[in-house]
Amino acid sequence: MSREPTEIVRNTLLTLILLSYCIFLYFVAIILYVYFTNPHIREKARYVLFVHMLINDTLLLSVIICLYLLAIYLIFFPLYICYPLLTYTVSAFRVTPYNLAVMSLEQYFAICYPLRYAEVCTAQRSLLAIRIMWIVTLFPQFLDLFAMCYSMPRNFFSTIMECKWLLLVMNSFQSILRSTIEIGSFTLVGLVIFYTYVRVMMVARKMGSGKSSAFKAKKTVLLHAVQLGLCMLSFTTSLTEVYLRRYFYFIPITSFFLFICLPRSISPLIYGIRDQVFQKQMRKMNFLT
Repeated sequence: MSREPTEIVRNTLLTLILLSYCIFLYFVAIILYVYFTNPHIREKARYVLFVHMLINDTLLLSVIICLYLLAIYLIFFPLYICYPLLTYTVSAFRVTPYNLAVMSLEQYFAICYPLRYAEVCTAQRSLLAIRIMWIVTLFPQFLDLFAMCYSMPRNFFSTIMECKWLLLVMNSFQSILRSTIEIGSFTLVGLVIFYTYVRVMMVARKMGSGKSSAFKAKKTVLLHAVQLGLCMLSFTTSLTEVYLRRYFYFIPITSFFLFICLPRSISPLIYGIRDQVFQKQMRKMNFLT
């Protein structure tokens, strides 16, 4: 492929990414405004978890888009700056599936144990669950850091390099640790979502009404599964770059948009805009007609 058409394709895709990001920020700002200006919404566990996921995905997208732009224009910087940024992006990436699992459990308790729901699913316990998510996510990152420090000389962190997570695998322990955490995390979350979906579906069938809360919860849990699947698509980026980059110069930016940015950008549309509570508040504020 000639250089000029390739640059046109790349710049078009880059513009599409930035435009999608701006639209995403617009909806995020609306949802956050509704959330923080309505005390009764902030007291519900599901909205605490949802807003946490929304803020997490917003910060994650902001950082990874900046890092990607720096990589495109070959702007490198020291590892002592790069590694904390990459540690945050990897941790934030792993937190989202955990958040989806906890949101599925919240729906499970709401439908299967309605009498205990108010006791178990509180805003305070949602905040506790969020803290636990981050502790579980950050712990492997400290192990990864220790393993890398053990293998490399002291001046290694002063190295100027391209800021990519895959470039920081310095020994076999890191490779095994990262693979184990990724596979284990997504398998565990997948099992939780599958279990909650089956249980909620059983309750929905007993109720027999398509408009019941159980049917709505079933659809929500199914959406959690869809988003988990979209998050897992990000693992295909390395494969597409390895096997297709030699044929298509713009494959990296295409996979970055489709498999990393897009799954995170649809969160406001999947959960916020379709939620009746948010819809009602947005109409009051003339955000939706």
